[in-house]
Amino acid sequence: MRYNDIVLDHARNPRNAGFIEDHDGMGTYGDPNCGDFAVMTIKVRGGQLADVRYLVRGCGAAIATCSIATELVKGKPLNEAQKLSDEDVVEALGGLPPAKLHCSNLAASALQNAIEDYYKRQRTDLHNWRALYTKSMH
Repeated sequence: MRYNDIVLDHARNPRNAGFIEDHDGMGTYGDPNCGDFAVMTIKVRGGQLADVRYLVRGCGAAIATCSIATELVKGKPLNEAQKLSDEDVVEALGGLPPAKLHCSNLAASALQNAIEDYYKRQRTDLHNWRALYTKSMH
């Protein structure tokens, strides 16, 4: 299987790899028991992705897709980052072999799940006034 220079560069020199301990959102995609699996963590400031990190288990294409995805969305507004598609990832990498195209949804889906997790964490149940009151007292 032959990869182009962009894919090889990101596979050999991954960008933004790691885990944000105090993340604002975390998303996963894939099957941790068999096959490729990715975890994306995000830090949000002022409605923008201030930081994006990932951990991935998989082949070089899986590493490359996660690496390029973080570069594509870092510093972008959440609503723009959330639109990242599998096709965007593949295009930014200059293509992937047909047998590896499925790797692109690893990165885009894990990111979308992290953003969705961020939004869930931001929602507050206003009907539970006791929890709000108790929370503000601490």
